Amino acid sequence: MNIFEALRISHVTQRALADHLIQTHGDSPDRMSLFSELKRELAAHAAAEERFFYVPLIAHDMTQEPSRHGIAEHHQMDKLIEQLDTTDFSASAWLVTAKALHHKIYHHLEDEEQGVFQLAGKVLSEAEKLSLAKEYEGEFASQRLKS
Repeated sequence: MNIFEALRISHVTQRALADHLIQTHGDSPDRMSLFSELKRELAAHAAAEERFFYVPLIAHDMTQEPSRHGIAEHHQMDKLIEQLDTTDFSASAWLVTAKALHHKIYHHLEDEEQGVFQLAGKVLSEAEKLSLAKEYEGEFASQRLKS
């Protein structure tokens, strides 16, 4: 498995969780559970992706700016998560913010899959793509256990 395939596994999970989350209502166990799982998935993915995808790409002129942009989007999602954490689950503002997070997730993943992956494919060797995938997967698993 290469780094792109490894990242896409989490991308599928993120999309599914975000889709289900915005279908929930009020202060329900379903909303709490989905939010907790999405928060854990995003945190583990961002930590591992930044370390074993974006940081290596920053070293290349072609992928430096897109990598910085991707990291900035992770921080934007973190802010939305913080807002959701401090908003009552039954407040209408909670769903508004959850929909903003849903939109940001989809935008970020599309940027990566339709742009950054293609550029990264040009600057990373096949061996790097494989070794980064192994390092990403190990870090992702470690981060998931922390959450």
